[in-house]
Amino acid sequence: MSGRLFGSVRSRATLAATLVVAVALVAAGAAVLLSLRSNLVGQAGTEAEHTARAVATDIALTRPDQPLSVDKDEPVQVLDEKGNLLAASEDLERISGTGTRAVKPQPQTSPGRTGSGEDSDDDADDESAPESLDPGEISEHTSFTNGTATLDGDTDDYRFAEVHVEVEGRGQLTVYAGAPLSAEQSAVRTALTVMLIGFPLLLAVVAGVTWLVTRRALRPVEGIRGEMAAITASEDLARRVPVPATHDEVAALALTTNETLAALQASVERQRRFVADASHELRSPIASLRTQLEVAAAHPELLDLDGAVEDTVRLQDLAADLLLLARLDAGERPGDTRFDLGALAREQAEGRPGVTVDAQVVEVAGSRSQVGRVLTNLLNNARRHARAEVTVTVRRDAGGVAGEGSWAVVAVADDGDGVAEADRERIFERFVRLDEARSRDDGGAGLGLAIARDVAVRHGGTLTVSRAPAGGALFELRLPQAH
Repeated sequence: MSGRLFGSVRSRATLAATLVVAVALVAAGAAVLLSLRSNLVGQAGTEAEHTARAVATDIALTRPDQPLSVDKDEPVQVLDEKGNLLAASEDLERISGTGTRAVKPQPQTSPGRTGSGEDSDDDADDESAPESLDPGEISEHTSFTNGTATLDGDTDDYRFAEVHVEVEGRGQLTVYAGAPLSAEQSAVRTALTVMLIGFPLLLAVVAGVTWLVTRRALRPVEGIRGEMAAITASEDLARRVPVPATHDEVAALALTTNETLAALQASVERQRRFVADASHELRSPIASLRTQLEVAAAHPELLDLDGAVEDTVRLQDLAADLLLLARLDAGERPGDTRFDLGALAREQAEGRPGVTVDAQVVEVAGSRSQVGRVLTNLLNNARRHARAEVTVTVRRDAGGVAGEGSWAVVAVADDGDGVAEADRERIFERFVRLDEARSRDDGGAGLGLAIARDVAVRHGGTLTVSRAPAGGALFELRLPQAH
């Protein structure tokens, strides 16, 4: 159930945003409560210290023969050095968190003595040495404790301040004065109540807004998915997914998807044309060969053996070209064998009349058989269109982007009619023949130059055609030189 509930991006995004905000709110709320409590407790401590020092000042000004009294509405205690209560607030009924729980002072018999009748020095060894103060001096140090007190029947929590004062004839006295913590407790409770009510509401708003915003943001993605599903079902690659006008990542995804569909459509159409053209090219030699065999079966004396062999060779060459194109389209890697391009050019030109070779030693890397096929196709094309002479030049070219000596160039030139500028790219398309009748007579299927360019591109090079110095066609094969 939980897998289906959080199986969508929208659900996971909403959950993640809600959790992040919840953690942030809890952390911020805790920090606010702690800061609020600390500030209010600090204020209560300041009030208690102010009251304690005011009482200490009054005690310091009281003559030794006068009884001590406290005229304060807050809980106040005055203790002697032995911890006996000397004075307390009039309405104080109960107290905790100070030096003593006593709320009624003992009778004072004489200065420096308490109503207990015990010698003031009896427990001197049990007490730590008090702070040394001059008569009438109030200690600068203040200690704070928390406790409770009951005044006139009302019990509350208090922040107590402890202050020491030296009184002539009475010794060092300790004053405890309290300030109520009710304001701090009320403020903290109110803030906590607001948080407990407000935080869930805020989280609900965050979850709802995230859900709606995510749904709106993912709506184009759903449109893309739906259109892709429809394209898959209909097999209509001419359709395109909608591109939102948001100029964001979703729009970029839609554009990339349409580019992929366009490339896929072009590939499928190219394959369909290739199959149709291949079928058309195969039909003629097969029909011719069948006719010759049927005639030979009926009239053996009329068998054109040379024509049958020629048609068979043509079928064999066409099948080899089709297989090579299929391997190239399938992404066959050219390999990384190093070989001398000049030696390969001389090898391919050997035995061809009217072909002259001027080749330097230039090493390239790749498939020696595929590059040899390129040179064979270029030489066959040049011989087919040349009047008398074909020249092959192999050289290094320092004008490449990668630096000096980075390219190996094979130039094949003939002295024929050349190629019109308008046709210099079209001749590299598959099954394209500028002279249909002569190409068929010579056995060409219009695949040689297409194969040559595909091999050049897969080796990281180029194959172009221009005008030769003798007026014919000049084909230049450029391949990266091996280092």
